[in-house]
Amino acid sequence: MDNDIRSEVSKRYAQTAKLPVSSGCGCGCGPQGAVSVASEQLGYDREELSSIPREADMGLGCGNPTAIADLRPGETVLDLGSGGGIDCFLAAGKVGPTGKVIGVDMTREMIDRARKAAGKSQRANVEFRLGEIENLPVQDGEADVIISNCVINLSPDKGRVFREAFRALKPGGRLMVSDIVLSGELPEKARSSMALWASCVSGAILEKDYLGLLREAGFENARIVSRKGAAELIDPEQTAALRSQVPDLSAKEAERIAGLIQSVSVKAFKRQ
Repeated sequence: MDNDIRSEVSKRYAQTAKLPVSSGCGCGCGPQGAVSVASEQLGYDREELSSIPREADMGLGCGNPTAIADLRPGETVLDLGSGGGIDCFLAAGKVGPTGKVIGVDMTREMIDRARKAAGKSQRANVEFRLGEIENLPVQDGEADVIISNCVINLSPDKGRVFREAFRALKPGGRLMVSDIVLSGELPEKARSSMALWASCVSGAILEKDYLGLLREAGFENARIVSRKGAAELIDPEQTAALRSQVPDLSAKEAERIAGLIQSVSVKAFKRQ
């Protein structure tokens, strides 16, 4: 089951990564200008978006983790599920030439896209590594800060992701992520849908369980620092999109599911 989930998610994002820059993200966002608008709605500043390679801004995610990470010059940042690299490039500007940013993604096509963008922009303090966030290709204590944007919900083993994140952090390090959690249980037909899993719905778990897994991994002071409900996060076509991915889903069921979706910013810390 876990391998099926990873395969479906990787296939979906491989297709997205192959789209030309002008075609948008593959999520109905339209051309590049519309992708940037979508990113602004997620919390990215227009000026900071203009400072990074266009290939990196794909209109994906559910927030802006770099906005809450309080990044400082010289720090090493690890991005779990870095995709096209938007958060890596933004973090690189904050940590400066004495800092370092490592992006990890399991989809080869995303890594290729991000590396191409890094090469074109000559960003010497950014690198991208192919690997699973459940098995991070980093040394123990390599990062000062871990960020992630709407990716951990895609993992079938979130507990392992958090344990790996804890391993990769230096003592005193911090985790600052944007992700999707649920305010209630999904119906089984939605939970078992691979299409909805790849769309950041079926893999999401209850908020209390998400925070519980962070604490079990060893993190301290794990908490939600901001949230957006479905009404703020998604457009009016969301229920139609849900129904297109799960054909036997009723309009009422789709509306209920959309109402359970919460986009949250999460902070947690590793003891010094």
